[in-house]
Amino acid sequence: MKRVSIGVSLILAVIAAAGLYSSRAQVASSVQAHPPSNVAPPTNPLKVALLKWFPAYKSTAFPVGKNPLGLAFDGANMWVANQDGNSVTKLRATDGENLGTFPVQAGPTGIVFDGANIWTVNSYGNNVSKLRASDGKTLGTFNVGNDPLFAAFDGENIWVTNQSGSVSKLRASDGKTMGTFADAAGPKGITFDGTYMWVSNFNGTVTRFKLDGTPSGTFAVGVGPVFMAFDGANMWVVNVGDQTVTKLRASDGKNLGTFPTTNSGYGIAFDGANIWVAGVPDIVELRPSDGKLIFWTRLPYGGGEGMAFDGANIWVANYPDNSVNKL
Repeated sequence: MKRVSIGVSLILAVIAAAGLYSSRAQVASSVQAHPPSNVAPPTNPLKVALLKWFPAYKSTAFPVGKNPLGLAFDGANMWVANQDGNSVTKLRATDGENLGTFPVQAGPTGIVFDGANIWTVNSYGNNVSKLRASDGKTLGTFNVGNDPLFAAFDGENIWVTNQSGSVSKLRASDGKTMGTFADAAGPKGITFDGTYMWVSNFNGTVTRFKLDGTPSGTFAVGVGPVFMAFDGANMWVVNVGDQTVTKLRASDGKNLGTFPTTNSGYGIAFDGANIWVAGVPDIVELRPSDGKLIFWTRLPYGGGEGMAFDGANIWVANYPDNSVNKL
């Protein structure tokens, strides 16, 4: 009986301590979590392993360059394009330590990793920069179209949207232009699904391109689409102009639904379980099966832009605060 009594007492003590720790953590947190009632928590196993299966965990901010926008993960580090700092910052994903800030050409917005190198889309210079991921050394600068914005990698080539009305395709090995493809609808975001390159157009459509540059369908979405994310079967499109996201079946472009968010969304990421949308001022999490809002939080800076997932955590670029948040 004595051992049983001691065991029960220990269990009660652990529960009490856990409750005290949880309450203190929530007070100390820089993020206010607001999960809707009667909703199951996220099921990403990596979050469970990191003791982050519950929504009210702490977010940490790390300073970067001026006006961060695009984010890219290289397998170990998060890279940040600082649009008005004309630079990229490399942060170690595990703890956010700054591993270097490297100069690029004017106005970097989009940023993408090709397996060995980081590419930045320099919106003010009409070119892209290629940096070696290991040390940030610039390996080349290559011209694209006018007013470029974002980029994606197809396994061999870098694709860049030019808001002037085209999409550029560059060979990743040497930056050679492999094609420039017309898109008069105002190309913005770009995402690869393993088969097709998807381009969001500011006229409220998304165009799907074959890898030879041939259009393979244009699909209506919401107002002012920009960033997109692929969940393994569907393409999710953030519609900045009407505070919604649209879900398109990647195989045929069929519209599977348009779902409201709580904000003017911008960045988007898939964490292996759910869809996250960054905007002004909220960060929201949606269930992919039906687009239902399952969690939202408000960062103190109110200016979420680019978003990326590092295999365990969501990262958000805070454009007006010159910082990034790791959730």
